[in-house]
Amino acid sequence: MPLIKNGVFVEDRFTPVADDAPLPENGAIVSLARLQSERAALLARNAPLGVRLKSDESPEQLGDDVYRLSVVVLEFPKFRDGRGFSWARMLRTRLAYTNEIRATGSFLYDQIAFMIRVGIDAFEVDENFSLEDFRRAQGEMSYAYQPATDRKKQIGVLRVIE
Repeated sequence: MPLIKNGVFVEDRFTPVADDAPLPENGAIVSLARLQSERAALLARNAPLGVRLKSDESPEQLGDDVYRLSVVVLEFPKFRDGRGFSWARMLRTRLAYTNEIRATGSFLYDQIAFMIRVGIDAFEVDENFSLEDFRRAQGEMSYAYQPATDRKKQIGVLRVIE
C-alpha cells in the first residue's frame, strides 16, 4: 500500500510481519500479541521496530516499550470506529510519543484533517488516492473548536469581543 508521510509519498521502510513469520533484517511491524510474547528478543534486535494496534488495543498496553518503537500503526477497521483518534491523541499527549503514528484501514477523506489534528502523521492509502486529494483533505478544516496536538488556534481565541 502506498504510504503518505508529511504530505508526500514515501517508501515504507517497515515490513508488516505475521505472528508466525520470520522477521526481516530491517524494520518490522508486529502485532501487540507478538510484541508481548517475544518482547526481549524483539527489543534486543538492532533494527527499527513498530507495532500494529487493533482498534480495541490501547497504547497504554505498550507500557514503557512505547518509547522504543519507531512506529505505532493504528488500525481503523471501519470508518465509523473512532478509537484510533483517541489512541493517537493519547500517544501524543499522555504518553509523549514523538515517533511516527500511522493510520491504516478504513478511513475517509473527510477524516484526514481530524487525524492530523490528533497526531497521526502517516497514512496507508489505496493506489487510487492522489497527493492532490490528500492536500485538499488537509485543508478541509480552516478553524477548530477543540484543542489538539497540532497546536492550531481554536476559534474562540480568534474571535474578537467588543
